[in-house]
Amino acid sequence: MERNLIELERPSLRHVINATGVVLHTNLGRAPLAPFEPLFGYSNLEYDLAAGRRGKRDVHASQLLERLTGAPGIAVNNNAAAIYLALNELAAGFEVVVSRGELIEIGDGFRIPEIMQSSGAILREVGTTNRTHVDDYGEAINERTRLLLRVHPSNFRMEGFTARPALGELVALAKERGVPLYEDLGSGCVTDLRAFGIEEPLVGDSLRAGVNLVSFSGDKLLGGPQAGILAGDAELVARLRRNPMFRALRLDKLIYQALETTLRNLVLERWDQIPALRMIAQSSERLRARAEDFVQRLDGVPASVIEGSSVIGGGSTPGQPLQSWLIAIDYPDVVQAEKRCRLSDPSVVARIEEGRLLIDLRTVFAHEEDHLARTLKSGQ
Repeated sequence: MERNLIELERPSLRHVINATGVVLHTNLGRAPLAPFEPLFGYSNLEYDLAAGRRGKRDVHASQLLERLTGAPGIAVNNNAAAIYLALNELAAGFEVVVSRGELIEIGDGFRIPEIMQSSGAILREVGTTNRTHVDDYGEAINERTRLLLRVHPSNFRMEGFTARPALGELVALAKERGVPLYEDLGSGCVTDLRAFGIEEPLVGDSLRAGVNLVSFSGDKLLGGPQAGILAGDAELVARLRRNPMFRALRLDKLIYQALETTLRNLVLERWDQIPALRMIAQSSERLRARAEDFVQRLDGVPASVIEGSSVIGGGSTPGQPLQSWLIAIDYPDVVQAEKRCRLSDPSVVARIEEGRLLIDLRTVFAHEEDHLARTLKSGQ
């Protein structure tokens, strides 16, 4: 009975130290959130304080989204919901032209074709798995076409004998034929990460190129909470907001607060206040110094610093590892050691490779290092 009461008192959702080096770890909540103080009690979620009457909850993010992307925007509860809302409002009962090479699975068994079917849109596949040309899109457009859909393959890479139209070609075709071009960018990169070896299309670049509507995740490279962002032509965004499903897919007050915090940091270019971006930006030299200092604190633990790599994860930037330095620990029983770390409080999640426990400090916050050291020393 006492054990049952203790379990009831213990929160199911709790803090975890991510020592895996996977920055956007899907199982650990993807992007780590910037600190914010949850509003206790009541809030002006849907109340216009200046006018003294009911307001709209999406104002807490929409102005910041427009400043960030250069186009009007709204947010729903994840990117799959954003795709569903766009297709349901703009193409239900009509055709959406999409390349066969972009009919991706976005994780946990959810697939673009199934989302399209649920939205009521009719899938019009063009091209082949590995090669699609702009003429394929043009030949598929007819009186029932309502959208051209381009899907960024953010969670895989195709190499070899492949082809896809340049974005400019699709923009020109969409304008010529009077059909909106919608691009699902998935990872939601709004900051140029090429300095850190990461090549990802920027949301702003697509909109400036003439894409009519884009969607992307809030908890990937944007660095915020789980959300799906839609931005683009004012007329299209207004239609999406009026769709009855917008209410069903809307965000709650805590997510809006976390999203507003993230967006404001991005608009003000406070990159160091976005934990995911700060982790990505850590240099290999800095990580090596951190790892070497940390090993000195592990008295009696058979640990060494080795060269390795981190990954961004979360279905983003495949094949683009980040150079890193790892702490490799040779425990007598590495499986039991990993389990003890995982069951500590707070839990430490690491990875096992070649019989050693690997710790990557890229994804460990500085204030977590003391607990991490104690946990690793108790793991022998």
